Amino acid sequence: MTVFSRLLLAPALFALAVPAAIAAPHASSTEAQGLLDRAVMELTKEGPAKAFAEFSDPKAGFAHKDLYVFVFNTKGVYEATGANPKLVGTSAIDMTDAEGKLLVQAIIASVKDQPEGRVDYVWLNRADNRVEHKVSLVRRVGDHIVGVGYYKG
Repeated sequence: MTVFSRLLLAPALFALAVPAAIAAPHASSTEAQGLLDRAVMELTKEGPAKAFAEFSDPKAGFAHKDLYVFVFNTKGVYEATGANPKLVGTSAIDMTDAEGKLLVQAIIASVKDQPEGRVDYVWLNRADNRVEHKVSLVRRVGDHIVGVGYYKG
């Protein structure tokens, strides 16, 4: 390879490497599971009013990297969310992912006959404005469905 062709190739290789370097760091599935476990423990120990207020407060310790806690009731109404606390009290039953999957309905169905579930979907990562595959780990606690989602990859 000539020096000239190396000079032409170098910027192209750099351009391919930059998006990976500036992409937001993703939390792991282990971190998501840990946050879910902590949230369920808090809900069980402190009760819904205090726990939901903490889950919706980004400074209360229930958000980590790109992880946050969300809670729906069994009808798909937000009871808490660290992503956007203004959504609390609103129905998300018809919310879809980037491919049209009825996401909240899938979350509710995943814990209908068992205490824990997992839902795979496609979601916009607001940190880097890319649509990515995501997984939400969810657990039913009484009439509440507590979850934490993480991006695959």
